[in-house]
Parts: sequence; structure tokens; C-alpha cells
Amino acid sequence: MVKRISSGSPFEPRIGYSRAVVDGAMVYVSGTTGYDYAKMEMPDDVGDQTRNALATIENALIEAGSSLKDILRVRYYLTDMAHYEVVVDVVGAAFADIRPAATMVVCGLTTPEMKIEIEATARIGAGSS
Repeated sequence: MVKRISSGSPFEPRIGYSRAVVDGAMVYVSGTTGYDYAKMEMPDDVGDQTRNALATIENALIEAGSSLKDILRVRYYLTDMAHYEVVVDVVGAAFADIRPAATMVVCGLTTPEMKIEIEATARIGAGSS
């Protein structure tokens, strides 16, 4: 059975996607930007955007019965290589012991205020196996 998880973002119904989709033990988390969905604000600082994105991902994983520790694959999309060091400091701290397979790409994102988008794939229980 497939379970669809929403973060409450107004973008999900408008664009037609789920924050995460659970299929069996697999959890596929959509590209997640740095919005603070409680305030519907995007911080200017790329470090804050990265922390917000990770918190949104973590909340979706928890709702799926998973956690950051279960992430097997992560993709980072940066708008500017100048953000690299700040992003690496934040995600390095979050994933230091998890060490998922990872890719980082420099590209454009959908709105000018977005500096990072993070996509993740997890398997429920992977962190304890």
C-alpha cells in the first residue's frame, strides 16, 4: 500500500505532488527547499534554508515511520557554488554518521529566493541494519 505524506506546503496541491511517498519500506522524499512552512517565509541565509529543508525532510520521514538515519540517497541542488561551504557544514553535521550516497548539482531553481533544494530516499529501518 502506498502512503502519501504532506508537509502542509501550499505548493503540494497546487503543483500536484506529495512531500513524501511511502511504498513498502521505501520512502521517497520530494525535492525540499528552505521554506519555513509555519511562517511561509524563505530565509535569505543558505545555512538557514538548508536547516529548514532538513527539518521538513525529517518531519516527513518521522510521519512515514522513518528517520534521517534511514536515508540511503540524498541529492543536493545548489543555485551557486559560492554556497557550497555553508551547505557542506550543515549537511555534514546532519549526515556525518549516516553517510548516504550523495550527489550535489549546481543549477537553477524555481524562484530566485531558493538557494538549495534537497531530495532524499530512505528505507524504513535502514539505519539500524
